[in-house]
Amino acid sequence: MTTNSDWSNATSSETQNRCYLYSDESFNHRNMFRPRRHMSKSLNLERVEVTGDCLSFHFQKTCWSLQMTDLQPSVLLNTGTQMPLLGLGTFRLQGQEDTYNAVDAALTAGYRAFDTAAVYRNEAHLGHALRCLLPKHGLSREDVFITSKLGPKDQGSKARDGCLRSLEQLGLGYIDLYLIHWPGTQGLPVGDKRNPENRTHSWTVLEEFYSEGKFRAIGVSNYTVDHMQELMKSCKVSPAVLQVEFHPKLVQKDLRALCKESGVCFQAYSSLGTGLLLSDHVVLDLAKKYGRTSAQVLLRWAIQQNISVLPKSRQPERVEENGRLFDFEISEEDMGRLSALDCGEKFCWDPTQVF
Repeated sequence: MTTNSDWSNATSSETQNRCYLYSDESFNHRNMFRPRRHMSKSLNLERVEVTGDCLSFHFQKTCWSLQMTDLQPSVLLNTGTQMPLLGLGTFRLQGQEDTYNAVDAALTAGYRAFDTAAVYRNEAHLGHALRCLLPKHGLSREDVFITSKLGPKDQGSKARDGCLRSLEQLGLGYIDLYLIHWPGTQGLPVGDKRNPENRTHSWTVLEEFYSEGKFRAIGVSNYTVDHMQELMKSCKVSPAVLQVEFHPKLVQKDLRALCKESGVCFQAYSSLGTGLLLSDHVVLDLAKKYGRTSAQVLLRWAIQQNISVLPKSRQPERVEENGRLFDFEISEEDMGRLSALDCGEKFCWDPTQVF
């Protein structure tokens, strides 16, 4: 018999070429960037200039100047919060040293979002790394976006304790986005009728933490269309984000349509298909065509659809490489070639079995 414990245990170039993305036609100061404190508010963009690694936006009455690493392509959540399109996934980052080095490399490369979870067992390491590294990079708590998740063992009556534990482990004052990680409850069969009751209770707790400002946005992960529809009928606060497996072989059309209709941000995990898509012949062909890695092609495919991604690596050079997604564009034809790979194949966990 399959139980929710099975899932829980499994989870224990150049500047000139980069400029076009921020042209007069594509720049949106509200939806594409998280304005930094030193940037003046203004409208009516007239031109963009690039000098070295500095990008300047010239408006009618003023100018914004910033380093390329300050750019924060982002999506606007239904809470009014901006969430970066690129974040570092920390699944399988274990130990203080590995976490510190990966976060340091990510901040250097311009990442401003970090995704963790109770079941990753690294919330404390991530929080410690950020408290040490933010001053080094001239950043503050407000400059980064932190996501964590409620573990299946805390689903239901233990949800409040789980939320408090995440806040304590991270030690960052508040969490930007907190998700219910899995629709089931650890220890219960996936078909158990107590699963819906438990996740409804968990959502009520998340709503309370949201109303208190401890969570700036709340959402869910690994929910199906049925789970989402159930939640939308009972919730007082609509989910801001749905995080699910998403890649060219699993394009999740129905879930994306539901999210668009409901104003929920659709976020991807396992963009590389647990690494198995890196050797796909179509991906390899496009990587050669664009002079990119297979990972960059797969991540760009999602980013170009305005879908947030969370690549993960403990290798600093790979972290930097995965972050170079905004200095090239995949043609419409090649986007179609990648999307045509869709066959509904899952490389991770299957939540459709959870009642």
